Amino acid sequence: MSEDCIFCAIVSGDQPGHVVYEDDSTVAFLDANPLAPGHTLVVPRDHHERVQDMPDDVARDVFRTIHRLVPRIEDAVDADATNVGFNNGETAGQVVPHVHGHVVPRFEGDGGRPIHAVAASQEDLDDDELAAIAEDVRSAGE
Repeated sequence: MSEDCIFCAIVSGDQPGHVVYEDDSTVAFLDANPLAPGHTLVVPRDHHERVQDMPDDVARDVFRTIHRLVPRIEDAVDADATNVGFNNGETAGQVVPHVHGHVVPRFEGDGGRPIHAVAASQEDLDDDELAAIAEDVRSAGE
């Protein structure tokens, strides 16, 4: 736990939150600033700032919880679909430095955009550039 983390305070019960699910390793609660009715955050109980900071078992548990909650959230708010995503680091829009997955219900005609809308424009990479990036990713950390 981090003493100055709002999500740690919600997990511990020191800060109120509209908790919708909890188990031994994860807690899910409604976003206080929702993008849609039912917008839910899924967090690990332990404080990890970014996705890559989580141990493998915790990452698995977070995704398992998201997997379980998506149909429940869609049913509860009669959503047509959901966006699921993580802002991973301040530059990516992460405001609270505690890993949290967003489950954002989507509704026909809501004016929302797909995940590709997070960038101002799409990159125009040729096959050679894609191949070079793929090789860099495969060899990173070796």
